[in-house]
Amino acid sequence: MAQLGSISEAESRVMEVLWRAGRPTSCDTVVSALAGSQDWQEATVKTLLGRLLKKGAIKAAQDHRRYLYSPVLTRERWLSFESQRLLKRMFGGRLAPLVAHFGQHHRLSKQDVAELKRLVAQMSDDD
Repeated sequence: MAQLGSISEAESRVMEVLWRAGRPTSCDTVVSALAGSQDWQEATVKTLLGRLLKKGAIKAAQDHRRYLYSPVLTRERWLSFESQRLLKRMFGGRLAPLVAHFGQHHRLSKQDVAELKRLVAQMSDDD
């Protein structure tokens, strides 16, 4: 399985394309999908795909003269790992200080507050 802690920001952008595609995807398709947000040449994307292959985050299948890439690592698993890593690194693994920080530095909408209350109630019911 993928070495989660070592997936870079650039590699995660390639992963997002593969997750959205929902089917095996060629390098050319990845380059096209990133064209609006990244000014990467095909060689750069190939390098990133190669790194992701080596890390086990994706797999490749040969289709005639090209390769089609598919994620092995799910987006949900990656998000879970990244979220836990952020909490541990920035807030000692605790969620409450993270929420407090956002509440102090960003205006929470009524909808945000209602959703947070609902989530806390659900978590409390699970105990």
